[in-house]
Amino acid sequence: MTILPPEPDLTALRVNLARLRGERGWTFDELADRSGLSRRTLIDLEHGHTTGSLTTWHALAHTFDVPLEHLLGTLCSNHTPPGEHGS
Repeated sequence: MTILPPEPDLTALRVNLARLRGERGWTFDELADRSGLSRRTLIDLEHGHTTGSLTTWHALAHTFDVPLEHLLGTLCSNHTPPGEHGS
């Protein structure tokens, strides 16, 4: 029997991106300039049109000066993250 992992919370991921951008008062253009990512990519990420690549999220973590798990950890906001189950 195959046990599938829970679905990632992609909404929480994009809300986290919007929150980080908003806390800094950055427009999409400013975030694009700081991250080296295209404005279109950032808009698509924040509006849920794409999930982005690991490279994209890595660039954003460095741009926001937060650990990568701070960004991607929100994928587990609707379930218990892996490794946190009792033994």
